[in-house]
Amino acid sequence: MENLAIIIFSVLAVILLLFSIVIVNQKQAKIIQRLGKFQSVRKAGISLRIPIIDQVVGVQNLQIQELRVPVETITQDKVTLKIEVAIQYLIKADMESIKNSFYELADSTAQIESFVFDAVRAEVPKMELDMVYENKDNIANTVMEGLNSLLSSYGFDIKKTLVVDILPDAKVVDAMNAINEQKRLRQAAEEKGEAEKILIIKAAEAEKESKKLQGEGVALQQMAVLKGREKAIKDLTVGTNMEIKDATELVIKLIDQETLISMGEKNKNVIFMTSDLGMKGKMMEAMVGADVVSNQHKN
Repeated sequence: MENLAIIIFSVLAVILLLFSIVIVNQKQAKIIQRLGKFQSVRKAGISLRIPIIDQVVGVQNLQIQELRVPVETITQDKVTLKIEVAIQYLIKADMESIKNSFYELADSTAQIESFVFDAVRAEVPKMELDMVYENKDNIANTVMEGLNSLLSSYGFDIKKTLVVDILPDAKVVDAMNAINEQKRLRQAAEEKGEAEKILIIKAAEAEKESKKLQGEGVALQQMAVLKGREKAIKDLTVGTNMEIKDATELVIKLIDQETLISMGEKNKNVIFMTSDLGMKGKMMEAMVGADVVSNQHKN
């Protein structure tokens, strides 16, 4: 009997010891109550409590958590929006903050959601749709500042607030897509027109330059022809002692004859009339005479 009592006592001791051990995981905290009253906060590791008298009534997560809150609201220009706000927060690791976060708020998640609803619906109706997209960071900052002000005394620390999605009504999305498509088409047409304009300008400039060069070439060619005729007249007057007038008329006749032959070969059905040799002769005589006189003075 004595041995049985020892065994029973040993088993009870082991059971009581097991019930006395409190094991807390990393980044967690357990709330201990003694006979219904807050007793202590146990953090990561192993500790002891009084069995039956001390009870673990709650576990608080000390990691950074994220809560996504969908909010339906309306803009200043009467567009219905669904905005999703992501709240990243944690419970501060000191004992007072862990205690307050557990005892002071009956449902922290619901209370955070309520504040986000109120903050977003206070800001968005002041803005038109385009401004909501442009100012989403401002909306997020307003929500974060308000949450920190509200929840800091209860042990919460709001780390980041993000507006992760803005979804207008489906009809508004279709209208926006149509507007953007028309804008892109108009821009493409403007760029195409500008490119065509540049090509026309470049072509005109190239034609202008071509004609300029062509004109210069014709002028040089005519100058060379005149110099050749002038040389022929000089050779006749110097080599044969022919008068300038006679030499000029002879050269002009030869030129006209060559021209007629050339043109007749190209079109045999055309009749050509000879030109006034007297006028041509006078012009050539004047040109060659002036040059001959100049050479005689030099000699």
